[in-house]
Amino acid sequence: MENVMENVMENAAETEKVSKNFIEQIIEKDLAEGRCEAVRTRFPPEPNGGLHIGHAKAILLNYGLAKKYGGQFNLRFDDTNPTKERTEYVEAIRADVQWLGADWGDNLFYASDYFEQMYEGAVELIRKGKAYVSDLTAEEIREYRGTLTEPGKEDPYASRSVEENLKLFEEMRDGKYEDGSKVLRARIDMAAANINMRDPVIYRVARMTHHNTGDKWCIYPMYDYAHPIEDAIEGITHSICTLEFEDHRPLYDWVVKELGYKSSPEGMPKQIEFAKLYLTNVVTGKRYIKRLVEDGTVDGWDDPRLVSIGALRRRGYTPESIRNFVELAGVSKSNSTCEMPMLEYCIREDLKLKRPRMMAVLDPVKVVIDNYPLGQTEELSVDNNLENRELGSRTVPFGRELYIEREDFMEEPPRKYFRMFPGNEVRLMNAYFVKCVGCEKDEVGNVTLIHCTYDPDSRGGNSPDGRKVKGTIHWVSAEHAKPVTVRLYENLVNEEAGVYNEDGSLNLNPNSLTVLTKSVVEPALLEAKPYESFQFVRQGFFCADVKDSRPGAPVFNRIVSLKSSFKL
Repeated sequence: MENVMENVMENAAETEKVSKNFIEQIIEKDLAEGRCEAVRTRFPPEPNGGLHIGHAKAILLNYGLAKKYGGQFNLRFDDTNPTKERTEYVEAIRADVQWLGADWGDNLFYASDYFEQMYEGAVELIRKGKAYVSDLTAEEIREYRGTLTEPGKEDPYASRSVEENLKLFEEMRDGKYEDGSKVLRARIDMAAANINMRDPVIYRVARMTHHNTGDKWCIYPMYDYAHPIEDAIEGITHSICTLEFEDHRPLYDWVVKELGYKSSPEGMPKQIEFAKLYLTNVVTGKRYIKRLVEDGTVDGWDDPRLVSIGALRRRGYTPESIRNFVELAGVSKSNSTCEMPMLEYCIREDLKLKRPRMMAVLDPVKVVIDNYPLGQTEELSVDNNLENRELGSRTVPFGRELYIEREDFMEEPPRKYFRMFPGNEVRLMNAYFVKCVGCEKDEVGNVTLIHCTYDPDSRGGNSPDGRKVKGTIHWVSAEHAKPVTVRLYENLVNEEAGVYNEDGSLNLNPNSLTVLTKSVVEPALLEAKPYESFQFVRQGFFCADVKDSRPGAPVFNRIVSLKSSFKL
C-alpha cells in the first residue's frame, strides 16, 4: 500500500510539473539550484503611446510570476528616446497597469534614473577597449554591417586609441558635436553570425528635451545597451520579453557580463522570451493608432473600437475578463493568434452573473394599450438577474403608453414570427399579455403607433386560464422614458478584406460605429455612473461612457452582443 501511495504522489508531482509553463519551470530550477534567492520581474513600457491587449499579457505575466514566487514586481519606464515620449503616456500607462491589478508598490522606476550609471558604464567599456567613437553616418553603418549571408566590414574609426575615444565621448556629452555626427559603438565582432553583435551602436548624439531629465543630456543610450543595465541595477532576476528579442539576448548578456553584473549567461539577470499575444483583425501598431487619432477617425487612444487597454476599459471590459483572456491564451514559445470572439467570450462570462438585466429600447415605436385605464401607473417588481437571485429586484413603472423595439412588430409577418402583429397575443416582459389590434402609419408607410388591448388578469406575465403565448418582448414606459445616446460598435477594420491594404494603409470598416440618439431606457438606467455596466435585455452588455455621459444623461457603449461564436 505504501508503494502505491508513493507512486500516486510521484505521478501527481509529475502532473503538476508538466502543468507549469516553461518560464515557471526555468524560475523553479533557478531557485532550486541557488542562482537566485528571490524572484524579481519588471514591466518596462516605453512611454511613447498607449498600451494594448498584448501588453496586458506581459503585465499580468510579469506580475503573476513575482506574486506566485513571493518576489518583487517593478514598473519601469524605458524612456531612452525622448523624441516620442510624453508625460501623458506615463500617466496613462500607470493607470492601465494599476487597473489590471498589477501592484508595483514603491517599485516605480525610469531608465532615465540610471543615465549617469549608463554613461559611466560606457566609459568603462572604452577603457577596456570594448567601445569606440565612430563618425560613420547611419547609412554607412548599415552598409558596413553586412547582411545575413555576408560578414560586416571593420569600421574605419575602430582603430582610435582609448584616450582619443574617452576624449571624444566626453565631448559628445558636452555638446560639441551635431546630432547624428558621432556615435559610440560596442566593439564585439563584425563577422558575427548574429547581426546584432556586429559592433552595435550604444550611444548617439541627440539634442532632445527629456520628459524626466529636461535638457541635462544631449547623448542618449540605445535600448539594447540601456535595458540590461536597468535590469541589473534593479536586481531583476528574470527579464521576461517577447520573441523578437531572442536574437538580442547575446548582446544583453554581453553588456551585463562586460560591466561585471554577472559572469555567465545563466547568471542574473536572465532574459527569457515568450510568444506575443496576437489578436486577429485588430489594430495595435502605435503609428497606425496615432494616425487614426490625428486624422479624427477615432476620438483618442481610448476610442472603444480600439484594443488599447484604455479603450477596453472605456468600452466596459473588466480587469477580470482581461485576466481570464490572458490565461486562456497561455504562455508558450511559439507564436499563435487569438480570435476576437475569445476576448468577447471572456467579458460575457464575467458579466452575465454580476450585472442586472435592464430594459432598453434602442429603436423605439410607441404602443398604446387602448383598454388600460387613462392616467394609471403601476410599479411592477422585476428580478435584476434570474440567474443570480442575490442581485435582488427593482420596480419598473408601467402605463398605458409604452415603447417597444420596432423590429418586434410586423404588419405582415413571415412564418414562425412570434412577436407582435395584428391579431397576435404576446407577453410584455414581467407585465401583461397584450393583443395587437392594429397600427397607424405616416404618409410614407412607416408605422408610427401600435394599438393593443391587455388582459388585466395576466399581471406578472401569466394568464390564469393557462393559455400560452410564444412571444415575449421587452418595453419601456413612455411616460417615464427619456432619450439617451447608444453607441453600437463593430470591428474598426474590414475583417473580410484584412487589416491592411496593399499600400500599407488600414482597410477601415465604414460601419464600425453606429450612434443611436432616440433610444429610451427604464428610469433606473438614467442614473448610471461612468463605467457602470448592465445587460440590456435581448441586446447585449452596455457600459456608461466615462467621457460623454452626464448626470441624468448617460451615453451607453455596447460592450458586446449576447450571441457568441466562440467555444472552449
